Amino acid sequence: MRYPFGAYVITSKDHVKIAGEACKGGARIIQYRDKSSSRQDMLEIADKIRKITKKSGSLFIINDFIDIARMSGADGVHLGQDDIPIQRAREITPEGFIIGISTHSLEQAKEAEEKGADYIGIGPVFSTPTKENYTPIGLSTVEEVLRSVNIPVVAIGGINIENLVHLIKIGTRNVAMVREFQENTLEKVKKVNFSLKM
Repeated sequence: MRYPFGAYVITSKDHVKIAGEACKGGARIIQYRDKSSSRQDMLEIADKIRKITKKSGSLFIINDFIDIARMSGADGVHLGQDDIPIQRAREITPEGFIIGISTHSLEQAKEAEEKGADYIGIGPVFSTPTKENYTPIGLSTVEEVLRSVNIPVVAIGGINIENLVHLIKIGTRNVAMVREFQENTLEKVKKVNFSLKM
């Protein structure tokens, strides 16, 4: 699949601005995640980000909403454990449409691969306020998942510039960050990609 290694930027706050700065910095993947806007506003924002990612050649993923992803021309969607099953998602998406799945254990990671996920997110690796109800899985689980599945793995949850080195040591090639990229996005994306030696 067309899935590059490197910084996986999840937008927040000013989604369009962050996407733009991230793409200038060389972000491989942009995920538009929006928990507060109306669906109409989401589509308008998604359309703007799609234009940015097309120009930069970055993949564009929408969190949760397949309809927004399809209408905006996004490359794919990212689904959680409680969203619609991947098999049903395949029924309403075109060939080549990327579907990523959030996983929180080795068992969920293996199951997502078996059901046809194109990539998985695994975490939260460290404690994070965006996933307060989840216990951090730690580096050992991430390492186990990396050894056990054959699809791309994106580590997520409490990751920052400082603790990134620990993930690199266990072979992580993709990292997703939310809070870390809210400020100085361009420079931080460059730093992450350089750290991952991509």
